[in-house]
Amino acid sequence: MKKLVLLCCLIFTLNSCNKEPRYTQDSEEIEIVKAAINDYDYQEWDKLLTHYADTAKIFYNSRSNVLSPIALLDFHKNNDSSFSTRAFEDENREYEMVEDNNGKTWVNFWGLWKGNLTANNKQIVIPVHITYQFIDNKIVTEYGYWNSAELQLELQKIEANKTLSEPEEDIEDIVEIEDIEDIEEVE
Repeated sequence: MKKLVLLCCLIFTLNSCNKEPRYTQDSEEIEIVKAAINDYDYQEWDKLLTHYADTAKIFYNSRSNVLSPIALLDFHKNNDSSFSTRAFEDENREYEMVEDNNGKTWVNFWGLWKGNLTANNKQIVIPVHITYQFIDNKIVTEYGYWNSAELQLELQKIEANKTLSEPEEDIEDIVEIEDIEDIEEVE
């Protein structure tokens, strides 16, 4: 009986030691995120799409506005229209993969996004955090968070300067007409 109890304890101990780590900085999923960010940096839109499941849900600075992978491309292309250059800084990128208590696999990314505005060449630097959920090595959910206030303010300044520099339309003189006969004199 003692041998059976000891054998059960030994099996339990060995089994509990074989658990996979719940946190790592080296995984296949992290490599997929690195490739996705590289595809974004180089505007390789078709390659970027290959990292996402067709039904992936993407949320940027929101929990209610959902983008599909196809809509994500339009989102990036629209944002790129204001910039002469933009990419994530190569240095200071951080990645980690975690498995949450529900068994879901997530990869977290932190980095600095830099872009130069086309209109005035002003450089904008934005710290970014993105977390990706994976199933079968495909991104199925993505949450991205950053503060775009500086960018929005700069774009508003550019728009205001455009409005101020636009020439005013010529306005014809207004002539007051008191009698129908005065119309012939004006013409």
